[in-house]
Amino acid sequence: MTESGFVQIVRHNCDISDARDSGIYSICTLVLKLRNLYKWEHGLQPWQEPESGELLDWIAAKEEYWETINGETFQRLPVNSGDIDPFSLPPVNEMLSATGQVYGAGYGRSMKAVFFIGEIIEQKTVAGCPVMILGKETARELSSPFAMLQEGIIYIRREPLRFYFWDHIQETMPSCKSARHHALDSYGVLNEDLSINRDLLVERFDRLVDQEMEIFIYHEVGEKHENILDSSTLKKIIHAFPDSAIELLCRSVKDILADTHESGLISHIITHRKKSSLGFYRVFLDGMRKMLCQDFVDGCASFWKTGNWDDIEKARQKCRENTLALADKLNLLSRKLDKEVPEALKGWTEREILAPLGLLAPGSSEDAT
Repeated sequence: MTESGFVQIVRHNCDISDARDSGIYSICTLVLKLRNLYKWEHGLQPWQEPESGELLDWIAAKEEYWETINGETFQRLPVNSGDIDPFSLPPVNEMLSATGQVYGAGYGRSMKAVFFIGEIIEQKTVAGCPVMILGKETARELSSPFAMLQEGIIYIRREPLRFYFWDHIQETMPSCKSARHHALDSYGVLNEDLSINRDLLVERFDRLVDQEMEIFIYHEVGEKHENILDSSTLKKIIHAFPDSAIELLCRSVKDILADTHESGLISHIITHRKKSSLGFYRVFLDGMRKMLCQDFVDGCASFWKTGNWDDIEKARQKCRENTLALADKLNLLSRKLDKEVPEALKGWTEREILAPLGLLAPGSSEDAT
């Protein structure tokens, strides 16, 4: 099997994953991810927009193709004349070691399968953790997580990270505009009226991405050191309640625990007084993570006025304290799952975990009691 043949099989597995699980996204999120997948396939920069007609035709063709492969199983990988499970990383990466590339596989949100092949452009150690920065990718699926911790190694995928930064800079929520201004001010890309100078942003964009990459590296450092809500507990709960509010809560709690850990992202920002990273972190803090971190949101608002880093440290500690209490409840749920089926625990989960957070949907079983 040639290298190109190997890549084709990995790409096909990426397509199977997308065919199976594209439905986990809202329509808006799916369109955004498809647009970025189109840009990647066609070699476009994040700021280069395709013609709408061409993009729509491509999306229609992609979805028709997905329908033809939706029932397929993931293909095994031909490695060293063998037949390797596509989630078995060591033998694949041993084969790729001479090419300067790395293969990744695992599961993301709602247990969507993730596969990629990326060029290794830098290897270093950060806070005692080995870090691998990846550049050009020859295979990727729709979700393309740009930061992950696998087998003790932190992987940062620069290509999807560039799209993530560009999209969030362009589509910042009104409540985060002040944070975005502080984030971008360090790079000199704002006009006098605080609007974005697009030409300067494009010119300095890669420097921005490379310097702010630490946001995601130190998130993974925090995750490596954080063991309050371990991966086995997370997987158990997600398997029991896939694509649900409890899954989103678990992932959010795990992320916040990593970021608020003493070795994690927020402590790193505070230690180095990095206002730009604080601004970007606040911009990226959305959805359930934002809801769970209101103390941190308030701390940031205070910091923009006072410049007092003690406000951020106090917010970190308060946010961590609240999140640890939630982690205790999730660990209790995990222990209950060892003895009871998920359906039997649905009411308890809603009553003890979701309801206090205001996460019950109208018509839920708790509302009916």
